[in-house]
Amino acid sequence: MPPVELITDPDDERIADYRALTDVELRTRWEPPHGLFIAEGELVLRRAVRAGYRARSYLLDEKRLDQLADLAGGGAPVYAASQEVLEKATGFHVHRGVLASFHRKALPGVDEVLRDARRVAVLEDVNNHTNIGAVFRGAAALGIDGVLLSPSCADPLYRRSVRVSMGEVFAVPYATLSPWPAALDQVRSAGFTVLAMTPAADAVPIQRLTAQERARPALLLGAEGPGLSRAAVAASDRRVVIPMRRGVDSLNVAAAAAVAFWELGRED
Repeated sequence: MPPVELITDPDDERIADYRALTDVELRTRWEPPHGLFIAEGELVLRRAVRAGYRARSYLLDEKRLDQLADLAGGGAPVYAASQEVLEKATGFHVHRGVLASFHRKALPGVDEVLRDARRVAVLEDVNNHTNIGAVFRGAAALGIDGVLLSPSCADPLYRRSVRVSMGEVFAVPYATLSPWPAALDQVRSAGFTVLAMTPAADAVPIQRLTAQERARPALLLGAEGPGLSRAAVAASDRRVVIPMRRGVDSLNVAAAAAVAFWELGRED
């Protein structure tokens, strides 16, 4: 493990990457322009390293140094601080005791994501970081090969998204699909059937899709509350619904995604 640098001042510029981690607006302005993202927790950090992301620095609770001695490396500085200093710097109690700042990778192009994929998810305006993380975790677990995001979606590498996904955002390739929704034609041209998830009464129950419609599906999901825009639905090939009971009209987008992902892959 490289030499550990002790941090005693929460305003120390060496840990500027970690400042005010709970301020979404500030982090959105800071992280992507600086080409970085923050990972939290030992499991997530290890998955980021395994996925080939290069660490800028590590920030650890000084009581966790021995436990994580094998984690740091590659020339990235290792900073240690008390829990009090960590909390003042980051804005929250870092109960996992492990943070790291990583360099982002260049995103693949849409064609690259689609090239070898059998099933993909397409998200429109999903701007809740928890939902983004949960969708990626479900995608990784349930056979979705890639995720395409409308330009208005939240950042999958925001700390909360990464944490909720348990680091599975590193396992599923994703790209931004633009212009929206016209670029859905690009997905269709790659051989996919665009399936718009909607609670509309005349939508086809997802379990009744034909074999052809299930062969290479691109499942289109909208934001919590408003759902898909009319333009996105109009640009799809088929409207599909998860049948509901007891008068419930819909599920949380991450829950609906998981159900639909399982259904589309159940014959594997």
